[in-house]
Amino acid sequence: MGSLNPGSANLLSAVEAREAIDRGLLTSKGLVEACFARIDELEESIGAWAHLDKAVAMEQAGAADDIRFQGKPMGALHGLPVGIKDIIDTADYPTERGTVLHQGRRPERDATLVSLLKEAGAVILGKTVSTELAVYAPGKTRNPHNSEHTPGGSSSGSAAAVSAAMVPLAIGTQTNGSVIRPASYCGVYGFKPSFARISRHGVLTQSPPLDTIGMFARGLDDLALIADVLMRFDAQDEAMTPVAPPAIGKLLADEVPANPHFAFVRTPVWDQVEAITKEGFRELIEEVNGRQHKTVDILDLPPAFDELHEDQRKVMEADLARSFADEYSRGKDELSVVLLEMIERGQRISDSEYDKAIEMKAEYDALLQEILDEYDAILTPATPGPAPAGIGATGSPVMNTIWTFCGTPALNVPLLQSPNGLPFGVQVVGARDDDARLFRTARWLLDILND
Repeated sequence: MGSLNPGSANLLSAVEAREAIDRGLLTSKGLVEACFARIDELEESIGAWAHLDKAVAMEQAGAADDIRFQGKPMGALHGLPVGIKDIIDTADYPTERGTVLHQGRRPERDATLVSLLKEAGAVILGKTVSTELAVYAPGKTRNPHNSEHTPGGSSSGSAAAVSAAMVPLAIGTQTNGSVIRPASYCGVYGFKPSFARISRHGVLTQSPPLDTIGMFARGLDDLALIADVLMRFDAQDEAMTPVAPPAIGKLLADEVPANPHFAFVRTPVWDQVEAITKEGFRELIEEVNGRQHKTVDILDLPPAFDELHEDQRKVMEADLARSFADEYSRGKDELSVVLLEMIERGQRISDSEYDKAIEMKAEYDALLQEILDEYDAILTPATPGPAPAGIGATGSPVMNTIWTFCGTPALNVPLLQSPNGLPFGVQVVGARDDDARLFRTARWLLDILND
C-alpha cells in the first residue's frame, strides 16, 4: 500500500482502509467522499439506501480525522463508513422500518450496536433499505449484478450496498434468512452470529427467540473486524448472557490445529434446490476431498428435522402477530398482502401450539449439537440457487431456516457462480457459541480452494 488513489478508496476492503487511515495514506473524509461518489454513480439503478445525509456523514468523518491528527486513541473501525439497516435506531437519521406506517420516525437514541460502532470510530454513512418491517414485501433495491433480479431480503440494501462498493461494511438482521440469503444473491460475505451474541436493543422486534443481528463485507477479515466490535454483552437485551467475547480476529489469524472435518448436509428441503446448485456442490465436494482426503462427508439430518420448518413458521408468525399488533390495528390497509396473511395466520396459532414448537426448538438444538460435536462445520447451500428473476419477491429463505431456528452461527462464502454471471454462496455453519472457530474453519476452506 505504498501509493493510494483516494478516488478509488471505496474499493478497499475494510481492513485495507483501516490500515491506510492508520498510516496516514487516507483520511476518513477521503474514504467517505469516495463512497458517496460511488453512490452518486449507482444508486439510481440499485436503490440500496433509504436515508443518506452527506453533511452528517462528513461531519463524523472529519471528527475521526481530527482524532487521528491529534494522536488520540483510535478504535478498531476508526474512520470506516458503515451502512445500517433501516430497522435499527439511529439518532442521526430516520428509522422508518420499510413501511409508510413509520414514515418520519426519528429515534432520540442510537441502538446499542450503533453506539458500539461509534465507540469504535465508525462513520454511520446512512440507512440501508429494508423490506417492509423486515419481512417479505420488497423495497426498491435491485441486485447489483443484474437489476432484473432480486437482491434478496430483508437486509436487501445492506447486501447490495456492500456488493456495489458503496460502503465496505453494513449491518443487517436475520429472523429466517435475511442476512445469508441476500449475501448469497449479491455475492458478498455475510455473517449471522450465534443467537444472542449481539445486542438487539433499539432494533425492531419480529420474533424474540429468533431475531439476530448480522453483517456484510467483501472479505472474511472484514467480517471479523466488525463482529469483534459488536459481540459485547448488553444487559438491555434480556436474551444475552455476560460471557467473554469470542475474539474472532485473533483466532482467525491462527493455523487450524488439524484439517477440519465437514458434513455436507442436504437438509429436508433438498427437492427445492436448483440443479445448478446441486452440481456446484458436487464439484465443490470433489475438489475439497481431492485435495484433502475424505474431508467432507455427506450427511442427512435425522427424520425429526422434517418438521422443523413448520415449527419455525408457527413461532415466527405467532410472534409477528404479537410484535406488529399495533401496525395491524391502526394500519392494516397499508400492509402488504404477504405480511397481512402471516400476521393473521399467527393470530390463529394457540399458546399450546407455540409452546410445543418452542419445546421442539430445544430438541432440534440438541440433535444438531450432536452432529457438530463430530464435525468442525456443516456445508450446505446458502440459497436454493442464484437470485431469481424479478423484483416482486425476495427469494426463498428455506436453506437458512434450520440454522436460524437452532441459533447456530452461519457464514455465506461467495464461491459459486451461474453461467449468466449471478453469484450464489456456500453456507458454512458452526456449533452454537463457537463463532470464532467457524471463521477459522471457513478460512481453511478458502485457502484450500485457492491454493
